[in-house]
Amino acid sequence: MAAAGRISRGFVKLLSSPNPIASPARLIFHRGLASTLFVKGIAFDTTEGKLAEAFSKFGQVEGAKIITDKVKNRSKGFGYVTFAVEEDARKALIDMNGKLLDGRVVFVDMARARRNVADSVPKARGPTEPPIND
Repeated sequence: MAAAGRISRGFVKLLSSPNPIASPARLIFHRGLASTLFVKGIAFDTTEGKLAEAFSKFGQVEGAKIITDKVKNRSKGFGYVTFAVEEDARKALIDMNGKLLDGRVVFVDMARARRNVADSVPKARGPTEPPIND
């Protein structure tokens, strides 16, 4: 219940700000990346439970996801931690960056939006057409 109150206060603050970026469409996704942290340097034997437990002392962790290599079936050494409240994510970012977790130093940063792969792939072009001589 307390988390819902903090989230709703965040929406009220966002709505009352004279920020033109706070459109209704953006309000739906407001909490998305602002409360998600990117964590790299994770030990290969660290589980999602251990990762969530390490970050839970800063606030309510909604989820922890370690990215795995599908071929080798082991951790790629990075993952994401999502907090219920953006402020808790910022505290965790400051306190956990450069700290030891399961014997390895982890580096924490705010998660960024995924790039659209279709936009970054160059489009194939055929041979240029010969000039038309009249």
